[in-house]
Amino acid sequence: MKRSLQRHLSLVLGSAVLLAGLVAAAASFSLAYSEAKEFQDDMLRQIALLSRGDSAVASTLQQSDLSNDGITDPESRVTIFHFPGDTAPAWLKRDLPPGLHTLNTGIEQMRVFVRGGLVRTVVVQPTEARDEIAINSALRTLIPLLLLMPVLAWLIVRIVRSELAPITKLAKSLDEQSAHHPRQLQSDDLPQEIIPFIYAINRLLERVNHLMGQQRRFIADAAHELRSPLTALSIQAQNLTHVDSLEGMRERVVPLQSGIERARQLTEQLLNLARTQAGSDGDSTVNVSTMARELIAEYLPLAEARRIDLGLDEIEPLSLRAESDALRLILKNALENALKYTPEGGEVTLRLLPGDKDDVIEVVDNGQGIPVSERERVFDSFYRISGASGEGSGLGLAIAREAANRLGGTVSVHERQEGGGLVFRYQQACE
Repeated sequence: MKRSLQRHLSLVLGSAVLLAGLVAAAASFSLAYSEAKEFQDDMLRQIALLSRGDSAVASTLQQSDLSNDGITDPESRVTIFHFPGDTAPAWLKRDLPPGLHTLNTGIEQMRVFVRGGLVRTVVVQPTEARDEIAINSALRTLIPLLLLMPVLAWLIVRIVRSELAPITKLAKSLDEQSAHHPRQLQSDDLPQEIIPFIYAINRLLERVNHLMGQQRRFIADAAHELRSPLTALSIQAQNLTHVDSLEGMRERVVPLQSGIERARQLTEQLLNLARTQAGSDGDSTVNVSTMARELIAEYLPLAEARRIDLGLDEIEPLSLRAESDALRLILKNALENALKYTPEGGEVTLRLLPGDKDDVIEVVDNGQGIPVSERERVFDSFYRISGASGEGSGLGLAIAREAANRLGGTVSVHERQEGGGLVFRYQQACE
C-alpha cells in the first residue's frame, strides 16, 4: 500500500505538536519544582530566624514528638521545634549539621532546616507542598494543549489538504491531457518546492512533442517513399499484360525486378531503423577488427564491380563495449554510402583508431563530399543531397545515428583533408 503524503504530514505535525506540549509541560514542571524548592528553603530559613527558642521553652521541650509536639501552622503545614542541647526526637539525627536537609520520617518526606545554637531550632515542612506546586504548574501547561489537540488535529488536516490541493489539481489536469498533443503544465499556485518538478515534466513533454512530430513526419515520408516504387511496380506489372512477345516481356521484367529490389531495400532499411530504435538485449565486448574484415570481404565484390579500391587501415586491434548488431549496422550503412557515392576508380578506406579516451572508427572516401550546410541534415530520415548521383532512400545515415545513440556514441561527417572527399566518423568513449 502506497504511503499517503497527506496522512503522513498530518501524523508528523500532530505528533510534533504533542511532543512540544510534553516538552513544555516537563520544562514547566522542572522550573516550577526548582522555584518551589527555592521558595520553600527561603521560607524555612526566614521562619527559623524569626522563631527563637528561650530557656523556658528549651526546658519543657526536651522530648518532642513530630505528631504531637511543636508549634504548628495549619495553613502552611509548617512545624517549628526547639530542642535544648543535643536532644532530638527519634526521627531527627542528633549529629545533623545546621542547614537544609531532606529527611524521610517513615510516614512522609520532610524538608528540614536546622539552626544551631544553645537551643536548636528545627523548621519542618512536608515536600508534598512543593511537589504539588510543580505538578499543578505542569498540568496547567499540558491540559489546555490536550484539550486543544482535536482542534489542532483538525486544523493540521485542513491546512495540509489545502496545501496539497494544487498538486491534486495538477495531477488531474495532466491525466486529462490528450495523448496526441500534451500541453505544458502551469505552475501557478504551486509550492516553490514543486516548481523544479513541473519544469522537468514540461521539458519532458517538449521532448515527447518533438519526438511525436518526428515520428509523424517519418511515417508520412515512409508512406511517400513506399508509394512511389509500389506505384511504379503496379504500372510495370500492368504493362506486362499488353506485351505479346516473349522478348518484349523480358525487356519489361528487367525494370520490374529493379523496382522490386529497390522496394525490398527500402523495406529492409525501415525494419533496421525500427529494430535500432527498439534496442537489443544488451552490450558485449565486440571485436571490431574481426567485424571490419568481415565487412570488407562482404563489400569487396561491389567495390570490384565499381573498380573502387576498398581497404582496411588498422593501427592495432580494436574492441568496443557495444551491441554487435547496432555497431555492424553503423559500419554497413557508412560503407554502403561511401561505395554508392564514390565514383569509379575511387578509394574507400575503413580506419580503426584506438585512443586513450575515445575509440574512433572512420570510413574515408574520395568522392564528391557533402556541403557544410547539409552535413547535419544528412542524418534526417529520407533526406538526400540535391544533385547527388546514385540511388538511395535517405535512411542510411539516419539509421547510423539512431544506432550510435543507442550505443552512447556519436556519428558525424567531415571533409577529407587530403585530396577531397568525405570522412564518416563514429566515436565512442573507452571503458
